[in-house]
Formats: sequence, structure tokens, C-alpha cells
Amino acid sequence: MVAFGKRLKERSIQEWQGYYIDYKLMKKKVKQYSRQLEGGNLDRRHVLKDFSRMLDNQIEKIALFMLEQQGLLASRLQKLRESHDALREEPGLSHISHLKESYRAVGQDLLKLLYFIEMNAIGIRKILKKFDKRFGYRFTNYYVKTRANHPYSELQQVFKHVGLGAVVGAVSRNLHELQNNQERSYLSIYDQPVLPLQDPVVDSIRSAVDRLTRSTNFLHFMAQHALIMQEELPSPQDEEREEEEEDGRYHFMSLLLNLVNTFLYMVNTYIIVPTADDYSMSLGAAATVCGVVIGAMAVAQLFSSVYFSAWSNRSYFKPLVFSSIVLFIGNLLYAFAFDLNSIAVLLIGRLFCGLGSARAVNRRYISDCVPLKIRMQASAGFVSASALGMACGPALAGLLQTRFKIYSLTFNQDTLPGWVMAVAWLMYLVWLAISFREPKHDQPEKIPNSTSEESSNSEAVQDVNLEKGMKQPLLITSEEILEEQGEDECDGSEEASEDNSRIPANSIVAAYRLLTPSVKVQLLIYFMLKYAMEILLSESSVITTYYFGWSTSSVAIFLFCLGLTVLPVNLVVGSYISNMFEDRLILLVSEIMVCVGILLSFHVGIPYTVPQYVCSGLIMFVSAEVLEGVNLSLLSRVMSSRLSRGTYNGGLLSTEAGTIARVIADATITVAGYFGRNMLLNITLLPSLVICVLSIVATCFTYNSLY
Repeated sequence: MVAFGKRLKERSIQEWQGYYIDYKLMKKKVKQYSRQLEGGNLDRRHVLKDFSRMLDNQIEKIALFMLEQQGLLASRLQKLRESHDALREEPGLSHISHLKESYRAVGQDLLKLLYFIEMNAIGIRKILKKFDKRFGYRFTNYYVKTRANHPYSELQQVFKHVGLGAVVGAVSRNLHELQNNQERSYLSIYDQPVLPLQDPVVDSIRSAVDRLTRSTNFLHFMAQHALIMQEELPSPQDEEREEEEEDGRYHFMSLLLNLVNTFLYMVNTYIIVPTADDYSMSLGAAATVCGVVIGAMAVAQLFSSVYFSAWSNRSYFKPLVFSSIVLFIGNLLYAFAFDLNSIAVLLIGRLFCGLGSARAVNRRYISDCVPLKIRMQASAGFVSASALGMACGPALAGLLQTRFKIYSLTFNQDTLPGWVMAVAWLMYLVWLAISFREPKHDQPEKIPNSTSEESSNSEAVQDVNLEKGMKQPLLITSEEILEEQGEDECDGSEEASEDNSRIPANSIVAAYRLLTPSVKVQLLIYFMLKYAMEILLSESSVITTYYFGWSTSSVAIFLFCLGLTVLPVNLVVGSYISNMFEDRLILLVSEIMVCVGILLSFHVGIPYTVPQYVCSGLIMFVSAEVLEGVNLSLLSRVMSSRLSRGTYNGGLLSTEAGTIARVIADATITVAGYFGRNMLLNITLLPSLVICVLSIVATCFTYNSLY
């Protein structure tokens, strides 16, 4: 692993050498401060002041050079504009071709400037990280807060590339116009923005700008919900090598089967929600026992997520077969419970369904077997399948409003969800056996156990000491992630430690040690939103029946409408809002809106009405959906790269956090039922409110770490 200092030297543009961040000097200065502080020759205030001044000077050097280069590019574009205007009087293919090449030359120089900015942004972030790690200060928090939000911020010049958008737009627009002149078209990029110019230079510029701005769209935003973490964003050479390796691994039908598994599991989860209270009462239990019935599936999923994640290291086909069989049995037991008049059989059936949760396998297949060029689409497909299943489950329950008997078996609104899902899983199992193709599995790297254990412990200590809530994703790119393991080329022992830091976490404890404070806050937020959503959905049938006398069909329609909001909300946020505001701001506002929705849901004094329940539920649910996308996006940025692979990965941790939230929420509903249905709503909303307020406070404390 080549350290960042060496790579910066190798990849820097020779004629611009003097304008890059002097990473070597800054690193030496950090070591010098360390020695002087140990000797008692310096105080903390002097170190902070001196280092701030040095970093300000480095950033000023970079920013002024950027402005100078932008001016040169603007001058060249202005001259080309004059030539472009003259072309209208003397049009000719040779003139058009020459002008296009001139614009492409400007584009190539613009691309060099973007790479220059990218390397310096990585260098600044890494030197801040190194300073915090060496001294244990929250210097990054102070520096970003004071510099980034200042009206004359030079830091903004580097990280927000102020002014470059106009240059990018000029190159793209003029190349598009020249292309249209050749094709006798009169449309501009503003007339048809959805039809991008097919030009390699423009494509490269767009990719570089996207990395710098973290600009997003609907597809990216949806894919972030899946939290399918990538170990690194490879170079073009890595992509070519990966495509060659994955020729024998990727199989479209196998991917489709994984997405169908995701869809069916979500249908299986929510199809019983409208009728769970009625089923519980028909077996002699209280209506609020529906919380335990719904939550039993989540309890089992806590364990199934771990063993399915481990199993997927060796096979994908066998876990999916096992999942289908277990879910088939679980749904049969759920259906048989009515005629057996046994609440125990009902709960065992739901536990079996939870033991068949193969979402960890579905995520892992996309992460490991789908080529990088379509992985974003596959991840978005995973999220869309989940959202569609969530909406279709209650809708299907609303359609199963019938009653008949075949021999001694009863088919009604309570048992039909079990029968329908059992048939669905049986059909899926047959399709799986016929069409799934097991991909080749990579051989795991052999690493000495002692080294692995020491690396795990040292990495954990370094990460926590480094951040204290301040793991700064100022600019996360392929270069940064690639260099994350090579911090210090001069210190041999540190190099060895960094090389070993690529080892994935080998236990849930080791994974937990890798969680820095800002990661823990993001997991708390994820826990909160899953808890609030589960309370809203799981108790909906009990609450609406008690207050409004709704039928099962009415509850099903309400839940179906909530589920239908998922994709439109993500479309608006992913395509528009996330491009207008910072993710951390959207995160905080969404948390506040969830809190508002919870507050409006309380029944205090005045009679509880349908508009109050529906509007507050809609605010809470939609805000939680927005919050989930932004939360998982930020989580994937601040989480250690060691959690991008292995059994105990970031996806598993987030799944476990969400599942635990669902289990506790469902248990809360059942416990609150002992106080009477008239108290159920307020008692279950109170923990949601407390956790939401705590998450808002925690977000405010780590807000600057999400810059």
C-alpha cells in the first residue's frame, strides 16, 4: 500500500507542483508539535494557533491558484465564443471540427484542475485527521465550523469548487451546440437536459464534478437506502479487471431472484398487519398481542441476519433455498394456528418466517456479484422491491376478505395471508431451483490470527481517538478510500498497522469497536426512525378500530397509501432536494419533522379525529422516509472501510439496529395494552418522542463532523 504522501507526489501535475498542499511539511509539523508538547516546550493554545495559521496559508495558496486557473480557462472560453459567433457567418464542417477540438482541449485542462482540487481536498482532510489522531483534540470540528461557515471562506473554494460550475457549463453547452450544428438540430442542453451530450471529455468532467460535490439523483439516492457499501471506488483499470473477473459471476436471472426474494419477504412482513389484532382475539388473546405477533418475525431476524451473512461467504444458492423452505413452513403454521386454536403455533409460525429472512444474502449478492457499472441500478432495485413489497402486503390483505372451508381447514381474512404466502414461497422455490446459478466465490485472504487480532484492537482505538465524533467526510472519493490505509510513509510500524487495517471485523464486538461517535449517532437515528415507523404501522389496526371503527379493508387502504409514498418521496428528495441542500441539514430538518409528526399524534383533551391521525401519521412516515435515505447516505460515508466487507459489515449493523428497534416497538405495543386501549396511543408514542429528541440533540453535537 502506497502512502498518501508518496501518491500525492506521483500523481501531482509537474508544472503545478508548488501549488499543492505541502503534505510532507504539515505532517512533519504535527510530529514536531508532538515532541515539543511531550517535552513541555509548547502549550496547547500555541499549537492550535500555529497549525491553524499554517493550514490557512496552505488553503489560501490552493484557492488563489484555483482562481487564477479559472480565469485562464474563462479567457480561453471567451476567445472561443468569439470564434463560435463568427462560425455563424462562415459555417463549415472543418471549422466546426476545429472548434470542437478547441473546446475539448479546454475541457481537458478543466479536468486537470478538478483532479488538482480533488487531491488537495483529500490532503486537507487527511492532515486534519492526522492532527486529531496525534493529539486527541477536536480541532477538525473547530476548524470546519469557523472556516466553512465564514462569508469569505477559502475552504469553501476548495470543497465546493465555487465558480467552476460556470466553466463546466460553458464547455458542455458549446460542445452540445456544435454537435447540433453538424446534425442540423436546433435544441440546446437546456431544452433537453435529460439527453446528455455523449462526449468522453464531458463525461469525465461530470464524473469529477459529481465526486467533488457529491451531487446525487434519484437512482443514487434510492441505492443509498440499500447501504450496500463498497470497499473502494476503483480506478478505470480496476473496473476493467473487475468486469473480467465478474463475467463468470454475474447472472441476471440470479439477481432477479434475489430481488423477488426481497419483495416477497417484505410482503410477508406487512401482509398480516391489518388483521393481526383480529387474529389474536379469535385465538382468545388481547388485541394488543398483535405487537408480539408482528414482532416475533423481527426477533428471529436478529439471529437470521447474522447466520445468513456468514453463510453468504460460502454460498448464495443454499441460503436462499433454506430461506424459502423455512418461510413456507412458517406461513403454513401461521395458517394452521386458527384451526388448532393455538396462539403458540401462531407465534412459532412468525418466528419461522423471521428465521427465513435472507435480506443479508440479497445485499451481499448485489455487493459481490453485480458488476460495478450496474450495481447502482441493482441497489436501487433492491430498495424499490422493498418499498413495493411494503405497499403490496397490506393491499393484498385488504383483498383477502372472504371466508370458506375446505374439509377441516378454515380460509378467512386471518388465515389467507398465511396460505397465499406459503403458495408464493413454494412457487419461488421451484423457480429458484430451475433458474439460479451459483457464482464463483473468491478465496479468503489468509492472515495470521495474532496480527489480525492486534490490528483489530489498534484500529479500534485509533478510530475512536481520532474522531471523538469528528470523522470528517470532507470529500470522499476513490483516492481517499484507497489511501485510507496508508497514512504515514515514514513510520514503518504505522505502515504495517495501516496495511492490516484492511482486515474486516471478525466479530460483532470488533465491529462495534470500529464505530466512531458520529457513526453511533447515525445508528441511533436509524433506530429512532425504525422505532417510530413500526409503532405507527403495527398499532394502526388497533388504534383505528378503537377510535374510528375502521374495518380491515380501511386499515389496508391506509397502509397501502402510506407505502405508495415511498418512491415519490425518494424521487423528489433524490432528484431535487439533495442537490439544493447539504445532507446534514436535510437530516436535521427531517428529524425535527418526525418529532412534529409524533407530537401531533398524541391524544390530549379534544376528541381524536381521522384527519388528525392521518395527517400526523403521514408527516411522521414521509419525514422518516426522507430521514432514512439521508441517514444511510451519511452512514456509508463516515463508517470505517473495514465494515464494507466480511460477515459483520455495515449493512448487517444497520439491519440489526433497525430490527432491534422493531422488536422493542412491537413489545412496547403489547406491554402498553395492559393499561387499556384508551392509553395505548399515548404510551407508545412517548418513547418515540424521547428517542427522537435524543437523536436531534446528538445530531447537533456531531453536526460539523458531517460536513
